Amino acid sequence: MDKPVLKDARLDVADRVAVMTLDRDDMRNALTGTALIDDIVTVADWVNRAGEVSVLVMTGAGSAFSAGGNIKDMRDRSGDFGGDVADVENKYRRGIQRIPLAMDRIEVPVIAAVNGPAIGAGFDLANMADLRLAGERARFGETFLNLGIIPGDGGAWLMQRLIGYQRAFELTLTGRIIDAHEARDLGLLLEVTADDALMDRALELARRMAAQPPAATRLTKRLMKSARRMELPDFLDLCACFQGMSHNSSEHAQAVQRFLERQTSARR
Repeated sequence: MDKPVLKDARLDVADRVAVMTLDRDDMRNALTGTALIDDIVTVADWVNRAGEVSVLVMTGAGSAFSAGGNIKDMRDRSGDFGGDVADVENKYRRGIQRIPLAMDRIEVPVIAAVNGPAIGAGFDLANMADLRLAGERARFGETFLNLGIIPGDGGAWLMQRLIGYQRAFELTLTGRIIDAHEARDLGLLLEVTADDALMDRALELARRMAAQPPAATRLTKRLMKSARRMELPDFLDLCACFQGMSHNSSEHAQAVQRFLERQTSARR
């Protein structure tokens, strides 16, 4: 399937892994005041249709993962932040709030490789991924209150589901910046790597996941996300349905055959 045309991001695909790089270093990859909202939504929708892709990695070009909102536009009450109450509400709903909805629909594993500061909506974008890795120079901040606004892109929903209400409350209400090691200790990050090793590690993990049977991988992610909002009896019914699909797939038969062949070879 042809790659989509993006304006402010790059998209590369190899070994069933798609890498999306936010490419507005001149604006520290701000999500507003650029085309990155449209680019992220476009890639999210494309990945779901691209059967040749099993994992999506997201990272930033240059010095930052994403600085979040465009502060100059906030100052000038322009762009996404201009207008009366109803205007701003509609701009959020039709603008940046499209990102969490699109990210939530992605059927393949998403890995955020946080290469630098992830601030405000940039922090929230990282938290929309399934897994987060970060380099040593990454910094994180839920800094909306520092600017007299609230987390308008879903951050107050996202972070407490990752680290619990109390810790998320403290970070959100103080607006303090934390380094990569504290983020890992809080449970926001899976790993911290050296800056120059970040993408190698992200791609290593992505390729390991991409080597799994692709249809079952997508079903498994759907199960993992469904488990958070379903009661156990209903969830087990869904598992039974998905398992019936899996047992009748060609990739299951091929995986079983490969397993048996490895067992036979190991006994020789």
